[in-house]
Amino acid sequence: MDTPSPFVTLDELARRIPDGAMLAVPKDEAGVAMAATRALIRRNATGLHLLCVPTSGLQADLLIGAGCVATVECGAVTLDEFGPAPRFREAVERGRVRILDSTCPAIYAALQASEKGSPFAPLRGLIGSDLQRYRNDWVTIDNPFAEGGDPVVLLPAIRPDVALFHARLGDRHGNVWVGAKRELVIMAHASRASVATVEEVFDGDLVADERYAAGTIPSLYVDTVAHVPRGAWPLGLIGRYETDAEHIRAYVAAARSAEGFAGYVARYVSRETVTA
Repeated sequence: MDTPSPFVTLDELARRIPDGAMLAVPKDEAGVAMAATRALIRRNATGLHLLCVPTSGLQADLLIGAGCVATVECGAVTLDEFGPAPRFREAVERGRVRILDSTCPAIYAALQASEKGSPFAPLRGLIGSDLQRYRNDWVTIDNPFAEGGDPVVLLPAIRPDVALFHARLGDRHGNVWVGAKRELVIMAHASRASVATVEEVFDGDLVADERYAAGTIPSLYVDTVAHVPRGAWPLGLIGRYETDAEHIRAYVAAARSAEGFAGYVARYVSRETVTA
């Protein structure tokens, strides 16, 4: 009997991400599934808990501006050299999204706890920070292996419903090659399900190929794959194409107002448009 293909259409992949899900997404340079993000907006996704691993930029700003996000958990949302994320900033100022402030090490530690099947992860670097005042789900205890007076913060494990990312290669077995981007491996291991878009379909078995095996997420951790060339655009993908800086500058200028953002969505999101 033939094994069902892991490959689906982009719209079907977006339907695999339910409303209200905790959705884990990577930082801009790690492989962001921007085509899938636009597909999520087209299907009017709502109530997402967006977990940025550990930060996000254009992807988060688009989803927030489109009304898809209820909660943002992150180390930061920023467009870096292109300036502040305009839709994120306005949503925070107007109380349209719930913010769970975190740090990069805290997000990674909590995901690694889930990856390992542990209910929590200890972390010291948070002690003395203002974040402790706002995160009542973080608990400070004394190190039980010390004499006393040795505090450590316990973070509950984070188990996302879905991890979403874009990668260079996927094969017919459902394996996905992410190269050196280990945060994508952590996301896939920690999440209940993973969906990925890929630049190319690899003719062979990535796990069995010594050139790719070490950087491959096995199909055990990947539920659905869509073949989407230039699926990270207008962000870049290492080894394939650079970030489209001109496009992102145009986005920032448009997204400073609700009207400008709506115009951007009508032009670039309501139908899938990718430039060469």
